[in-house]
Amino acid sequence: GDIVLLTKPVTLTEGDRVTLTTDVPVATDGTSKPEKLLYAVSLPPVHGQIEHINYPGVPISSYRQLDVVAQKVSDVHDNSHGAGKESLR
Repeated sequence: GDIVLLTKPVTLTEGDRVTLTTDVPVATDGTSKPEKLLYAVSLPPVHGQIEHINYPGVPISSYRQLDVVAQKVSDVHDNSHGAGKESLR
């Protein structure tokens, strides 16, 4: 089936961390089990990384919708200067 992903922009400055919630990325594939959806980070942030809150400092390349619902995934800015707009894919 089709997958729908809704996103909202998030602004981070040096050293900031934002916990991903279902207000930022939320996806559905038309099944009755959206918690089993898997996000794959194909293009990580240039000025930071995506982390699981249980493993700070360790970048991750995938996470589940269930992790987002439980607020266990963060986008962390790495304090690099000159960071402009970027996106996570």
